[in-house]
Amino acid sequence: MQLRDAPSSSSGLTLRRYGASRGSHAHDHFQVLVGLDGVLELEVEGRGRRIGAGDGCVVQPGDSHDFESKDGSRCLVLDTTQALWAQCADRSPLAPQVLSLGHYLAVCLSQPSTPTLALHHAQSLLLEAWGPSVPNGRGRPIDWRALSAWAQSHWHRPLSVADLASVASLSPSQFAQRCRDELGMSAMQWLRTQRLMHARQLRAGGMAVAETARRTGYRSPSALTAALRRATGRDD
Repeated sequence: MQLRDAPSSSSGLTLRRYGASRGSHAHDHFQVLVGLDGVLELEVEGRGRRIGAGDGCVVQPGDSHDFESKDGSRCLVLDTTQALWAQCADRSPLAPQVLSLGHYLAVCLSQPSTPTLALHHAQSLLLEAWGPSVPNGRGRPIDWRALSAWAQSHWHRPLSVADLASVASLSPSQFAQRCRDELGMSAMQWLRTQRLMHARQLRAGGMAVAETARRTGYRSPSALTAALRRATGRDD
């Protein structure tokens, strides 16, 4: 038996309590469990697992799993289709940070009227708690072109490193390091470069300065003109 102690968040997180009644199911997405207290007994495709406080488990899509907790247990549960979790299925999360993170996210879930950045970036934080995705710690390649296209479609609001990291399914610190390692610049430098590059493309196509500034998120036409002047060393 499983009961939800708190409503789910937009990140796919729930806080669940398991009891002595045995349950069994399978689903078409990853299910990530983090033990908070008590012990949850799992059998995933015939393999036994025990999820105690600070332990974690990734159930892959389609895997049949039975579960029960004779003395009761409480777990943080993430339902997700993020493919990166496939690389975490055979690894345990890094303790003790996963337990501290799990308890913090549980507190956030119990106060749904107070949105927090932690819930918005919960999946990235949990991925980081599971440790490097591959032995060299680099994880899957970042599709910089796709990320640039995503940024271009969101110039209407302020963008942060945390926003970019979330799209790339990394923690902000991991994303910032990947920017430095792969592009030789900070994450914010890359973001400013993408914004200016898009503005140049629009101006080259004949768009007026005011409309270009509006579409690329500059606070005013003069701010765009100044950015272009700094980059080119001349008026635009």
